[in-house]
Amino acid sequence: MKANSYLSLKNYILIFLLLVIVVLLSFLLAGSKDPGSVVEQRPFVSSMTVSVPVPDHVEFCGNRISLERLDMRERYDREINSFTYFHSTTLLYLKRANRFFPIIEPILKKNGIPDDFKYLCVIESGLDTRALSPAKAAGIWQFMEATGKSYGLEIRDGIDERYHVAKATEAACRYFREAYERYGDWVNVAASYNAGMGRISSQLERQYVDSAFDLLLVSETSRYVFRIMAAKQIFMNPQRYGFVLKKENLYPMVEVDYVEVSSDIPDLAAFAKQYGINYMILKDYNVWLRDTKLTMQKNSVKTYRIAIPKKEALQYNKENVQVHDRQWVVN
Repeated sequence: MKANSYLSLKNYILIFLLLVIVVLLSFLLAGSKDPGSVVEQRPFVSSMTVSVPVPDHVEFCGNRISLERLDMRERYDREINSFTYFHSTTLLYLKRANRFFPIIEPILKKNGIPDDFKYLCVIESGLDTRALSPAKAAGIWQFMEATGKSYGLEIRDGIDERYHVAKATEAACRYFREAYERYGDWVNVAASYNAGMGRISSQLERQYVDSAFDLLLVSETSRYVFRIMAAKQIFMNPQRYGFVLKKENLYPMVEVDYVEVSSDIPDLAAFAKQYGINYMILKDYNVWLRDTKLTMQKNSVKTYRIAIPKKEALQYNKENVQVHDRQWVVN
């Protein structure tokens, strides 16, 4: 009997202690409904899914864009949260930017285009040099064939300069300058890159407004500039949005030599072997070559520069990774 009484008392004590623990946990959980009481303010993103704070304004092309108007705030909120929680894809954008921004930025600057427009090609193609949309827009700037030709790109059998990073960036700059001459406003220029100048111009006139921010447009175009601004915000401080990279995580620039050719190359695989690389690598670094051969046009005197990556540059060495923007990494 005494042994049974002892066991009963022990059980009662255990039950009492469990009840105390349950009550304490209930109080703790009740006091932590606000994510701010659970996670620190920096970084914004934790293991929980926390809605990213929306600032009162953002900077775009040197202008202060207010987000105090309800629709402006909510449209930006959608895009900043989308980029923040699209983890693997946003990480890939940051890694690729280390390779391609050093090419893009000087071209934008030379042409008088705001540096923020480099984020436009991030949302257009994810900095994928082989990007091809269902509508057949190609390259990192996603030019349609007719548009690419109208802005000076060579597009024909075997050659498509929409896939040439530097030349396509020059063509994009020609578009931006032309659009800015029409609008005098970089927001409208950016929106027109998605919808076309004709569409933006006609809608500004029809809806009696001056800014693409105030237009009723299809969802893709309505979101477009907000996506650019959100991408910029994350690229400016990835760690605050939960993206922690070391320099060795970034994709390095690859040093190349150039071979100038002004005559047919009947077999690009044999050409690649001649320079100590294989066909796959040759095409990776010259995506604009769209065939197994290079054929000159009749009576053409044009010279093409074919990139040949240096052998040592094709071997990964984390010590040789150059960081283009120190804000991207933690070391």
